[in-house]
Amino acid sequence: MTAPRPTRTSADPPRGCGPAWRGEPGHGQSLRTDCAWRTPSAFDRWRPGARPAETGLTLGDFRRRALLLCGAALALPGRAAPRAAITLPRDFGAHPQARIEWWYVTGALDLPGAAEPYGFQVTFFRSRTDVAADHPSAFAARQLLFAHAALTDPVAARLHHDQRIARAGFGIASASEADTDLHLRGWALRREAMPAGSHRYVARIAARDFGFDFALAATQPVLLQGDAGWSRKGPDPAQASHYLSEPQLAVTGTLALPGGRRQPVIGRAWLDHEWSDSLLAPDAVGWDWAGINLDDGGALTAFRLRRKDGSALWAGGSHRSGDGRLRIFDAAEVSFTPLRWWTSPATQARYPVHWLLVTPAGRHELRARLDAQELDSRASTGTVYWEGLSDLIDARGQRAGRGYLELTGYASPLRLG
Repeated sequence: MTAPRPTRTSADPPRGCGPAWRGEPGHGQSLRTDCAWRTPSAFDRWRPGARPAETGLTLGDFRRRALLLCGAALALPGRAAPRAAITLPRDFGAHPQARIEWWYVTGALDLPGAAEPYGFQVTFFRSRTDVAADHPSAFAARQLLFAHAALTDPVAARLHHDQRIARAGFGIASASEADTDLHLRGWALRREAMPAGSHRYVARIAARDFGFDFALAATQPVLLQGDAGWSRKGPDPAQASHYLSEPQLAVTGTLALPGGRRQPVIGRAWLDHEWSDSLLAPDAVGWDWAGINLDDGGALTAFRLRRKDGSALWAGGSHRSGDGRLRIFDAAEVSFTPLRWWTSPATQARYPVHWLLVTPAGRHELRARLDAQELDSRASTGTVYWEGLSDLIDARGQRAGRGYLELTGYASPLRLG
């Protein structure tokens, strides 16, 4: 994520309250985000060289632009987050010292009388900016929260989606450190302890033209990806994340469809929780990732980080069998080969929506159930990516599982910390 160097005008916030530049001439520069507006009015009106009345933009547009500049901290090179042993339930919660973190829930839903499944996505992101934790201003944007929600609608053959963004605090946005308990402008995801040591998640999302009120009950133990929850993402050991997965979540609840009709649903979901300071290698432009709930009760994870020429920079994943045996994949054991591409009419980005996926779990095809599952999140995280409900097909041509495929860096290179 890059931005032009700002030019100060009378519309700019007071010096020391907005973006600043660091670095020496000739040695490159990066945007430092000291997002500590002294008053809400200064925060609302700031944009280099313009006022709302001069542009026709709303104050909400200006808020989003300012927060996105705060979010440019994601593009700064970060040190590797110190590796720590996973401790639950503490590590279900937020890690505000890490530069970036996300809780990502996807799943397939069965509706009464529906011939095809619906798909859903709920993702909460937390980003640490460069504002000091002890900054005296109550308006300092030390932590930013973003959220995406999407519904794959097989009847309309389209993806409905919505997004949120806010700085943490003021009762608007929060991410608890004690457990999964996330709130952002009326959207919520939280974990609840259940009898016999189990737990469930509750997701409540009132989006622009759809809504989720779901309970997602754990049916299996937490899956620690990589080396006991420490997942390499590149050739440099610093390129890694803490990474937990919860496959085979049992979904029950109510889906509000476009048009307002509410339907009871059941289904299966997958939750990923990751946090990191240094996730992408400098020459990585994006990733291809799949999380598949297998029909035999198992779980398959596969991912690769891509260079600009499409070659794999790094890869990994895991397979947990229905009886609980876990196999973690080495980088050389995973390959993604595109078999069919789809071009987005909205962005002209080309996405591989049908893959040959080879892992130690076998040779499979991964097929999108709907091509048009591109999500434009430029109003929040600043990216365009493809995220969609997909089927895993075995060598006999039979379905082996269902889950989600994520494709980033195809519309433009992805930039994270």
